[in-house]
Amino acid sequence: MNTRRIGALIGAATLALTLTACGDDSGGTSTSGSGTAGAGGGSGAIKIGIKFDQPGLGLKDGNTYSGFDVDVANYVAKELGRSPVTFIQAPSKQREDLIATGQVELIFATYSITDERKQKVSFAGPYFVAGQDLLVAADSDIAGPEDLDGKKLCSVTGSTSAQKVKDSYPGVQLQNFDTYSKCLDLVVNGQLDALTTDNTILAGYAAQPAYKGKLKVVGKTFSEERYGVGLKKGDVALCEKVNTALKKMVDSGDWQKAVDANFGPAGFKVDTSTNPPKTDACS
Repeated sequence: MNTRRIGALIGAATLALTLTACGDDSGGTSTSGSGTAGAGGGSGAIKIGIKFDQPGLGLKDGNTYSGFDVDVANYVAKELGRSPVTFIQAPSKQREDLIATGQVELIFATYSITDERKQKVSFAGPYFVAGQDLLVAADSDIAGPEDLDGKKLCSVTGSTSAQKVKDSYPGVQLQNFDTYSKCLDLVVNGQLDALTTDNTILAGYAAQPAYKGKLKVVGKTFSEERYGVGLKKGDVALCEKVNTALKKMVDSGDWQKAVDANFGPAGFKVDTSTNPPKTDACS
């Protein structure tokens, strides 16, 4: 075999190996948020959206994250075989965009399942059922939403809570902020009369050392908020994997442990008639 023939064979073999390597690289599972979300999850790192300012649910303190949503998110990620977990702040009004743009794969952020939101994202779960309530100053005489006529009520842009109150009680003077935490001092100081959102969130705020004895949860719920896990619309495979993980968390007793650890210190009573909830079918 002459030298030219040998060179041609070597060149062909080299080209084949190169094409094979390129095929493996492009067909491998991406560990970025957008790369795995459309295929029912993957392996490696995962980005999850949570709230950063909700004690007992999703709270960032330095490099530490705590709360019920955080515990559930970590459990699900472990069951999916995904690590490390990177938590991304997910304010209420940005949650759909974070999913749509692939900045996160999953969102555990007191994310109530609604028909309107289902037009943009899909939901696994629910993993908890809360109820809307009011947080007021400790000496307030507000006993429920019917006492809000003419009162200044604080809520957060993009949440379902504010609109529900406004629809039922048109006389309310609604003032929206980008986070619930910005409302607290205003309620304590009397500049606002009440803050409305889920009772779980309100209990966490009332239990903070800075507000203990200054704020109280009215304790008269007037809605049902089913917390779901937000994910890319139409990703049934990932939804089913998350639901399997959530069921395992409940059956193993780890769900109840997370409830006790995060809500117990606030003296919050979980409604056992609705919790733990059964997950919905994925679609």
